[in-house]
Amino acid sequence: MAKITFVDHTGESRTVDIENGATVMEAAIRNAIPGIEAECGGACACATCHVYVDEAWREKVGPPTPMEEDMLDFGYEVRPNSRLSCQIKVSDELDGLVVATPERQA
Repeated sequence: MAKITFVDHTGESRTVDIENGATVMEAAIRNAIPGIEAECGGACACATCHVYVDEAWREKVGPPTPMEEDMLDFGYEVRPNSRLSCQIKVSDELDGLVVATPERQA
């Protein structure tokens, strides 16, 4: 079980618990986190679960895969720390992860 903190574009944060093996997107959907639409349901076929990984966590989360990078091309205001939350698997190592949602999704 890990705690993930979601920070919206206004700075408001919500921390949720999610079991290991789930994705950050699943944590957002199960907890009605605003700003995560997840239109493709986690298939890495859109960019509507785009998040910004807090700089302190970028190394632990790792870089996007080439397929994820292709989907991020459709994202809104993509940054070097952008990831699709459907591609970030939760583990004990990510307990305390902080991600921010963009002002809008693609």
